[in-house]
Amino acid sequence: MDSKFGNKRKVLLMGKSGAGKSSMRSIIFSNYVAKDTRRLGATIDVEHSHVKFLGNLILNLWDCGGQDGFVENYLSSQRDYIFSGVGVLIYVFDIESREFDRDLVTYGAVIRGLSEFSPGAQVFCLIHKMDLVHDHFRDNVFRERNGSIITRSENFDITSFPTSIWDQSLYKAWSSIMKGLIPNMEIIQNHLEQLMELIDAEEIMLFERTTFLVVTYVASDIGAQNPCHDRFERFSNIIKSFKQSLSKFTGLPQSSPQFVDFQMRSPKFSLFICRLTPLTYALVALPPGLAKFNAAIHNMVIASRVFERLDGTGASKDLPRVQDDEEVDASIDRSDELESNTNTSSAPSTANPDDTKSNSKENIKPLAQPSINNSADTTESVNENGPSRTHHETAARLLASATGSLNIAA
Repeated sequence: MDSKFGNKRKVLLMGKSGAGKSSMRSIIFSNYVAKDTRRLGATIDVEHSHVKFLGNLILNLWDCGGQDGFVENYLSSQRDYIFSGVGVLIYVFDIESREFDRDLVTYGAVIRGLSEFSPGAQVFCLIHKMDLVHDHFRDNVFRERNGSIITRSENFDITSFPTSIWDQSLYKAWSSIMKGLIPNMEIIQNHLEQLMELIDAEEIMLFERTTFLVVTYVASDIGAQNPCHDRFERFSNIIKSFKQSLSKFTGLPQSSPQFVDFQMRSPKFSLFICRLTPLTYALVALPPGLAKFNAAIHNMVIASRVFERLDGTGASKDLPRVQDDEEVDASIDRSDELESNTNTSSAPSTANPDDTKSNSKENIKPLAQPSINNSADTTESVNENGPSRTHHETAARLLASATGSLNIAA
């Protein structure tokens, strides 16, 4: 439902009692760690929660208890109340259930109720607790269960994910679900691609602030060669664990954003995480070089104005002050003095707005930024056949162990 209060979407979270619905909800939206979910009790009837997400999106999340008595009410006396106005159904199957055929019957009844009152809803199925299945059998078990679920899904085009609270698969599933709900996603993607080219980044990942789910990402030709295909979910897992650790030392609630930025530079790549809008963080991976690194940070501050308008959040009070041209020029000059082997070329041109699919009339106008070939920071060379240096494929592991430059919010 669209209104001046935001774009509200009703999300049903359903499944058998004990399937793990409340545990995954607590990990994603309440910053629980997996071991802490053991103390959660069973959900009684329906628990409602409202979660403000990116792009002025408000999730009206209905966590429906899976006990037989409650399910009977959902399918009979509460049928129109439960299934009316649904935007998304997330149905959780327990992989260790000994009554899978009965679970399928219940799922089929839920699908019929959804078809009657919300035929346009999206349906996602999470085959949960996959950590209990041996690695060698997981793919086969998932395909078998998914095939059975599809036969009960009638006319709905479902998407299924294997998940577990003990690894990053849960973040992958929920990131994919949330991405399809965010308004202006195509415009946000186009602006990120333009920004990546302007600051000469290898990759930019956009995270939602509270859940740290990956909203979207863009990668250059070099970034696309990254062999770590689950790096997005790994980053989500690592950063949320990092935030939980910070809360123990700062005394701030786990649900609040505890840090302003994170910076890390190595001889093979540079990386920083900054708050792009009040609802998002951006992770930027760059080639090595101090001047390029500093210019990218300045340009991210400038670009934040555009993304705030797309986000519908207005100006962020937590962003650094935007420096004027003289201050920035002086900062870049000082960076150039620190690098004795820097070759500076002209700034890349801004992408033609006619070439994008964006309906936005505003383009990002960054500062001129130097193109770096810094032999002091890296000993490997670039040849005409492509880059031979190792880029940021190990960034997720390094982020977990490296000591970076951290700015903690007061």
